[in-house]
Amino acid sequence: MEAPQTLAKRAAAARAIDELSPGRRVALGTGSTAAEVLRAIAGRFGRPAPFDCVASSRATEELARSLGIPVRPLKPDDRFDLMLDGADEVTASLDLTKGGGGALFREKFLARLSRRVVILVDESKLVRHLGESHAIPVEVVPFARPVLAHRWAEDGWKVTARPGPDGRPFVTDNGNEILDLRPPQGLEEPAEVDRALGRIEGVVETGLFCGIADRVVIGHPDGTTDELRRPDR
Repeated sequence: MEAPQTLAKRAAAARAIDELSPGRRVALGTGSTAAEVLRAIAGRFGRPAPFDCVASSRATEELARSLGIPVRPLKPDDRFDLMLDGADEVTASLDLTKGGGGALFREKFLARLSRRVVILVDESKLVRHLGESHAIPVEVVPFARPVLAHRWAEDGWKVTARPGPDGRPFVTDNGNEILDLRPPQGLEEPAEVDRALGRIEGVVETGLFCGIADRVVIGHPDGTTDELRRPDR
């Protein structure tokens, strides 16, 4: 029997791809929910799937190709009709914590090239404030990691260097490392925190995605879905 969370992600994926039509340019996210999106696309549209796709990670690229979804490198003038991705936390204002899969830089980069960003989650990802239930990932230059970790710990964050499967530091597809930051309490102004962290030398990108998502599809284990939409988009 499949876990309720898996069923919920599958329901969200099935709903999110309803707006896909052949020929669209699609940016693909990373993680377990993004994987459900790929399986839903392959199941509905067959092989090869009729889309022009770029993936946010090597893991997504490999899974997409195994399912018959063509994936290509990023082009200089790329823009996407739609990005489909998951999230680790979502607030009512559609601010997100992302990066549990380690692809936060590429996910945010592709999201900013996309006309619409649709996020898929199960109900457990809904929070009042970012940082309540999940650490905030920050991709950093490896050389700077010890100094940055010390600085943020002194500022009151609980700082963990993300380990890889071999016990060594996790390395992103960009060759960087990740520090997972837990704030003393949920973030009241996540956009300000994102800007402040991003200004620090040695920081590549943060997992705070503020003002980026247009729509959030919330899946439930019984196959139903709910939606949150940004009112100004």
